[in-house]
Amino acid sequence: MENNQIVIYQTPDGETSIDVALDQDTVWLTQSQMIELFQSSKQNISLHINNIFKDGELERERTVKESLTVQNEGKRAVKRKIEQYSLDVIISVGYRIKSIRGTQFRIWANKVLKEYLTQGYALNEKRLQEKSEQFEALKQTVRLMGNVIGTQPLSSDEANGLLKVITDYTYALDVLDKYDHRNLTIEATHTQHTFTASYEEAMKAIHGLKDKFGGSSLFGNEKDESFKSSIATIYQSFGGQELYPSIEEKAANFLYFVVKNHSFSDGNKRIAAFLFVWFLEKNNILYREDGSKRIADNALVALTLMIAESKPEEKEIIAQVVVNLINGYN
Repeated sequence: MENNQIVIYQTPDGETSIDVALDQDTVWLTQSQMIELFQSSKQNISLHINNIFKDGELERERTVKESLTVQNEGKRAVKRKIEQYSLDVIISVGYRIKSIRGTQFRIWANKVLKEYLTQGYALNEKRLQEKSEQFEALKQTVRLMGNVIGTQPLSSDEANGLLKVITDYTYALDVLDKYDHRNLTIEATHTQHTFTASYEEAMKAIHGLKDKFGGSSLFGNEKDESFKSSIATIYQSFGGQELYPSIEEKAANFLYFVVKNHSFSDGNKRIAAFLFVWFLEKNNILYREDGSKRIADNALVALTLMIAESKPEEKEIIAQVVVNLINGYN
């Protein structure tokens, strides 16, 4: 590009190159320049432009602008307004025109598009790699900060508290990063079951919940056999292998099934959340060794609502998220 001019392309014979003005991040040509570019007639170019706007392919207001030119006619300098068309119009005309030059233009445009997509993909891959490396560096820095906090108290309580918060949430950031890249895995789970849920015990727990907190006569009222199916499903096996071998996987899928199956006339989400923590508590992993909850109340609410609003095809990834929020890393 030179002096606000840019060469669109050059034909194989090496003779013709079109210099055009670059303005507002696009290229603008007049009808006369398009006639020269595509070696076509004024009538033909006008017809294609009119059809582009008539078909609604492009909006005239966004792709056409007027400019003032001065032409010498005899001894007079006459000012005239001419229309200029953006690159979108130029490309649309180029793909409609039937001429040798139009064919050459399409070959050039396809080549440029292919190069752009290829280079753009490579660039995006590079950026993703850089982002990943930066994220790893951040996590390493946070870990080091955590070590400093544990061995050498800082001079400022505020700074100490801030670093503690960052350290505490490193795992959450890691889960989000893995979720974005769809590479969450099931790890740090508990496989030693101390409790096996049964339909009878679950229903007894639900009735106890209703008696303790109150509820409508429809609360916990089964509409069909789907609740029995939810419990049976988390203990399913195939070829001698359990589909959900860990306590966390069973709990996550139990929560999902009860929310999604709408087994009860009223209270499905409350029942699902309650049975989730009931199942974890019965298997002795609801609380950490220091007595604190493994999952906070607001996190439980968020997970339950997330499942309720999710699509069926998102089940696997959602279950993985739940497992990662209650596993041994928490």
